[in-house]
Amino acid sequence: MEGCCMDNHPKKTALQQNITRTHFRVVKGETFLIPCNNTHKVVCSRVEGEGKESLSFDCGRQQSTEEKHSGNYTCLLSDSEFHLQVVEKTSLLCSEPEETQLTLEVAKGGKIPCPGLSCYSRHVLWYKNNKDPCEKRACDNRNGVLTLLTVSEHDSGVYFCDRQITEQGVMWTFRRAVHVQSIPRSNPVGPRILYPADNMTEIVELGQNHTLRCKVDSPFVKDFLPKVQWYMNYNGNIKNMTELPMESPEVRHHQYEIITVLQKAIITEVTSLHLNHTYTCIARNTFGNKSATVKLKEKIEVNWPSLVGYPIASFLLVAGLGIVLRVKWLELQLIYRTHFQRGKLNGDEKEFDVLLSYVWSPPSAEVEGGLTLSSTSRPSTEVKSCLSSPEPLNMEEGNTQRAPEVLLRQVLEDQWGYRLCLLERDMVPGEAYTNDVVHAIQRSKMLICLLSDDYLSNNDALFVLESGVQALLQNSAPKVLLIWTSRTSTSLIQPDPPLPSMVQRALKVLPSLNWTLGKPARATSNFLRSLRKALANHRVEARSNQIVWQKHQSSHSFK
Repeated sequence: MEGCCMDNHPKKTALQQNITRTHFRVVKGETFLIPCNNTHKVVCSRVEGEGKESLSFDCGRQQSTEEKHSGNYTCLLSDSEFHLQVVEKTSLLCSEPEETQLTLEVAKGGKIPCPGLSCYSRHVLWYKNNKDPCEKRACDNRNGVLTLLTVSEHDSGVYFCDRQITEQGVMWTFRRAVHVQSIPRSNPVGPRILYPADNMTEIVELGQNHTLRCKVDSPFVKDFLPKVQWYMNYNGNIKNMTELPMESPEVRHHQYEIITVLQKAIITEVTSLHLNHTYTCIARNTFGNKSATVKLKEKIEVNWPSLVGYPIASFLLVAGLGIVLRVKWLELQLIYRTHFQRGKLNGDEKEFDVLLSYVWSPPSAEVEGGLTLSSTSRPSTEVKSCLSSPEPLNMEEGNTQRAPEVLLRQVLEDQWGYRLCLLERDMVPGEAYTNDVVHAIQRSKMLICLLSDDYLSNNDALFVLESGVQALLQNSAPKVLLIWTSRTSTSLIQPDPPLPSMVQRALKVLPSLNWTLGKPARATSNFLRSLRKALANHRVEARSNQIVWQKHQSSHSFK
């Protein structure tokens, strides 16, 4: 018949021939888990056409079974099917008691027997979270008993044991579940009261409610919680105690082996009688008890007489402001004169627009692609050639690599038209250096200091900066602008010798710009825009006087 009619039957495809079918048998009410065979989330749904509601099991998700879960299931994304049979516990052949809930103590050994050990085959396979529990830990699986050599707090969970049973030519996987909870070892220690301390006094207000709190730590004990209670002792008599109305205790596991209990008792309205009583918190566990007492004290309102309190408060306020002003007086003066006070800066009154103070950079020292500064007192031959170079300035990479003092002078003097004062060029030879510096500052609208680590270590340069700060404190002009040219300078690392106190305080509040050397031309362009804006804010205008300027150029050539 098969040979004659085989053409009338549809042939099985290769996919249908490779489908894996498994038969599971579970006990009603126990936990069931479908194993995962790949990394994808697999959903197994019951085959349609059985006249039952649509049900499904997710791979790797534990689920309690019911009688309605029986049926054939097909797993998506996995070439497998399984038949699930949910049976009543009373239908099992074994009548002996079974342990499906176990408690094991941490740091001890523990055994987990498969339910029905004496009635079914002792050859079982154990699983936890779809994996062999003995894969990465020390344990033993013999005769249907999983033995954990040392129990840890991570051993809590559901363990599955599988038996293979053959009935009427069908191989069934009989899956049983055992719920295991690992608990700390019993520590024979009594409770510890964290709050209140014994013989403690709490401040209360008459007519207001007050909450008594008792916080207790106790070692974990199986099936037992520490008991915390509040009592009131009339007139301090310990034998005459009355239990106070209390809220439900707040219990939490502060640590794995510690239970913390917070017990509150509320006094709805505090009266003078409550001040005579003593309140006792008693904490008990299986290993002992502890107690702590509390007494209530009325809060005394302190009313300062207005004729005494107000003058004292006013005096303290004025004294505090005076101390702050005395300590910060220099900084406050500099901030006011720099940002708020405006002086009369007419071109006829000042011979120079800007006095530029710096120390020269040696041409051979290059840091981060740009030239660094040093305490050299006169320009080298190469730098002098840059000063006299007639080529126009632009922001290309070649120009931004020049020494900062050369680039800044070209921008201020040649491009923007400011009348620039340079000490090495415009000082009259033979005169005292200090007098020349003070005179040059008085003849300038603004002092710009090109700061670096070498600048802060140069005595002549520091004298120029300090003289500019003193002039600013005496008169609103000239203004002072700082330009930092190295990363370490802004951190105000103390050079050797240390900076003068006035300079240290002035560096914190004077207007400043950061010029990062060795960066692309765009960074230099951004700095120059900020510099021009700062000059405009301080009302320093570029108005070149050709007669005066030619006079200085002739004087410089004569020198």
